[in-house]
Amino acid sequence: MSYQFFTARGQTPQSQPIPGRATEMVPGRASGYHFDPGIWVMLRRCLLIGTAQNTFYADKHELTGEFTQVVQQCVVADPGRVTQEILYASDGRSLNNSAPLYTLTLLSMGETPAAKRAFMEIFPQVVRTGSHFYEWLSYTKALRGFGKVVRECGKGWLSQNDVQALAYQLLKYQQRYGFSHRDALRLFHVKPPSVEHQTLYNWVVNGWEQLPKQPPATALEQIWWYEWLKRNPDQTKKAIAQGHLTHEMVAPIGQMDEQTWKLLMLEMPIGALLRNLGSLTEIGVLRVNRQKNLKHVAMVLNDKQRLRKGRIHPIDILKALKTYQSGGRLGRSKKTWEPVPRIIDILEKALEMSFETVPATGKTFLHAVDVSGSMSYYSVGSVHLTCAEIAATMALVTAKAEKNYAIRGFSTAFKDLGITASDSFRTALQKTSDQNFGGTDASSVYKWALKHRFHADVICFWTDCESWAGTQPCQKLAEYRRKVNPNVKAIYVTLAPYKLSLVDPKDPLSWDLGGFDPTMPRLIQMIAQGDLA
Repeated sequence: MSYQFFTARGQTPQSQPIPGRATEMVPGRASGYHFDPGIWVMLRRCLLIGTAQNTFYADKHELTGEFTQVVQQCVVADPGRVTQEILYASDGRSLNNSAPLYTLTLLSMGETPAAKRAFMEIFPQVVRTGSHFYEWLSYTKALRGFGKVVRECGKGWLSQNDVQALAYQLLKYQQRYGFSHRDALRLFHVKPPSVEHQTLYNWVVNGWEQLPKQPPATALEQIWWYEWLKRNPDQTKKAIAQGHLTHEMVAPIGQMDEQTWKLLMLEMPIGALLRNLGSLTEIGVLRVNRQKNLKHVAMVLNDKQRLRKGRIHPIDILKALKTYQSGGRLGRSKKTWEPVPRIIDILEKALEMSFETVPATGKTFLHAVDVSGSMSYYSVGSVHLTCAEIAATMALVTAKAEKNYAIRGFSTAFKDLGITASDSFRTALQKTSDQNFGGTDASSVYKWALKHRFHADVICFWTDCESWAGTQPCQKLAEYRRKVNPNVKAIYVTLAPYKLSLVDPKDPLSWDLGGFDPTMPRLIQMIAQGDLA
């Protein structure tokens, strides 16, 4: 999902003193007051979550405007630190690469030589695919234009030394975001550094009117087989087997049947396999009695190294799980299928493997999942995966890694969701989606813990942080420490890109973590053990 370009509407909230407190707070969008998280917390939060989607309390135009202001302030303050945050998010931790690419573009607009150098140094690590390249071009065109630094990076990407890797990207992503390869080559006036580059560029600009009898170079074999298939569509299986073509290359020009899809599946990258489980089931490649095919899916999706290398985000797996078990009723696809139970089990295992955890800490955790109405409104992706469902999933991952825990849901009350570590992720989703209700009062968690004298070592909130009903959470936390556990640690995992926090910056035992980071359960466990300052 890419960004649109708007400035924030309205005035920036002004600091407001709260009677009886020395610390200044800012008003939230839903009324109530909150702490200002600061620009660096906001930068990471927005990088990991993104702001290209409406939330309950703000639309994407306003959120992206605030994000832009934060990035600009951070670039002025420390461009080197900005690069570290971009790389952190882009390495499979952000929901997708759109927010890092957008931030990279804003970094290139920094006025200092340090900002320009920082942009150029990390460009190849963030702009990894043809799709990334053209999304970056769209942001650059909208925000700044094509100056010297941009042209140098564009030329470098289009003339990278590995011609085979470049040919793969140019073949797989022939046009995106209103740009084609021909547009890019002409825009940057790229001069071919080798004969192979020249042949590749000639194909991009003119195509091959006459197919050579054999590939003109080893690096261009895939393009040769693609052109051969265009002339021999009845030989699709041969082109796939010998040319190692992907489904993006084959589908527009080849003959797509069950055997074709099976061949494609055997060489699909892990991300493509995850996205095409429904299609493979509909066409018959994945069935209960197709044991070899099911075993292949398990081999790919239940491999932790492949998940990490493919930068597969847990939320992508969660979306795939929800979409697949719906049989096609959710998502953009018009296809329908009968879900294969083994595939659901594989996705459940892949989801748990995609998060990072450490051995059980022995601490007692109280997980407070925000199930208020705003958490059910804000959804991720076309399958309407709500923040409340994501929150329950991430809480469940942490609970599965521990022995002593409780998972409850809060709105204006604190309610038992009936979720335990023995739940599957799909049952946790169902239990959470059935419970969305009311306003938001994060202090209700502490009120319940005080009433029942629940001795927690860590109280972890999964929330959008728009707590506007009831008492200030930090005040009830102080009371809990006086009456139950003076050393309890409070962690607020913010799941919406709002510029506010429930963490008192003067509290050394409270943490503000943001986003759907796969490392979140591990970070929480490290905080519980005292291993993370």
